Amino acid sequence: MNPDTETVAIQNKTLLRQEWSLLVIATTTVLFTLFGKTWLAELTNPAWFGFMLLWLFSVMLLSAFAIVRHSESLAILLGEPVGTLILTLSVIGVEVLMISAVMLTGDGKPTIARDTMFAVVMILLGGMIGVSLLLGGWRHHEQTYNLQGANAFLALILPLAVLGLVLPNFTTTTSGPTLSPFQSVFTSVMSIGIYLIFLVVQTTRHREYFITPQAAGKEDDSHIHDDHPVNSIPYHALLLILYILPLVILAKQLAVPLEFGTRALGMPAAVSGFLVAILILSPEAMSAVKAALQNQLQRAVNILLGSVLATIGLTIPAVLMIGLMTGKTIHLGLSAANTILLLLLLVSSTLTFSHSRTNVLLGAVHLLLFFAYLMLMFEG
Repeated sequence: MNPDTETVAIQNKTLLRQEWSLLVIATTTVLFTLFGKTWLAELTNPAWFGFMLLWLFSVMLLSAFAIVRHSESLAILLGEPVGTLILTLSVIGVEVLMISAVMLTGDGKPTIARDTMFAVVMILLGGMIGVSLLLGGWRHHEQTYNLQGANAFLALILPLAVLGLVLPNFTTTTSGPTLSPFQSVFTSVMSIGIYLIFLVVQTTRHREYFITPQAAGKEDDSHIHDDHPVNSIPYHALLLILYILPLVILAKQLAVPLEFGTRALGMPAAVSGFLVAILILSPEAMSAVKAALQNQLQRAVNILLGSVLATIGLTIPAVLMIGLMTGKTIHLGLSAANTILLLLLLVSSTLTFSHSRTNVLLGAVHLLLFFAYLMLMFEG
């Protein structure tokens, strides 16, 4: 065999081995494009409903992992701040796409954006911070991170979370937990503006805040990515697009069983937001836990707190603008019980990251609040 031909064959086999999930995703997308309407019309059968939901959820989860993988590769190739921006926008883009699909399907769900963003905050600040600190502390006793970076994250998360998820309950211009068009535009502009300022601080002006203290002046270990091949920029950019495009179709398909589950099966409305959040967060959450187990707590902090900030700072404006353009009502204000839980978690997070060392006790407290969130979802 010609050496060049043999090289191409090896490269093709490697590509198929690395990107096998793209074939699964593409096949699923084609099948649901052709038969989805018929398949999703028979959800009254519990077994069929469960199969459809599990199939769509699993395939979209594969896509989410692939999107994050190629985004990380582009981040490595492009460097900062472009790399961080691409990674953030890819994850937030998937989140907005999922929320919009569910929100605009059928009768629409005015609470899906609120439920998803609240789920993101509770899963990351409660569950995944808890698991990371608990497992990391169990293995390494105490772990260190850069206190200035964590405080910078929380200094923005606290006001943006309250403005986006609590304040709408107390405004009087509109009825219900909503914002007026002017309030929506104001909130969107302020959120995006403050996030862009933060991005400049994180990637250029005060980059040292987000590096492990002992790594100052050395190679930055807080942005180490999982081991996976890094190819060319066009390669990863093309595959990133190929993995994102099917989500446009599959997100609308997934919205049908989610709507059916809450309407016909009596599932709590918040479950839809919780499942969407799980779908979006799984890749980054697993990376954060792995980093904590490897005693790279700074990377775990950057991933988890950064994801919370990006969700609140960028998703709320995107959803509000979609609501204004489509005429859909967006409910943002949390219930009284969830408001108390959110504020308690924000205060606990501030206390947790008020010292430069963490341990298992702090992780257990965060897990307690996450379990309280799950309890209130079904017994609110």
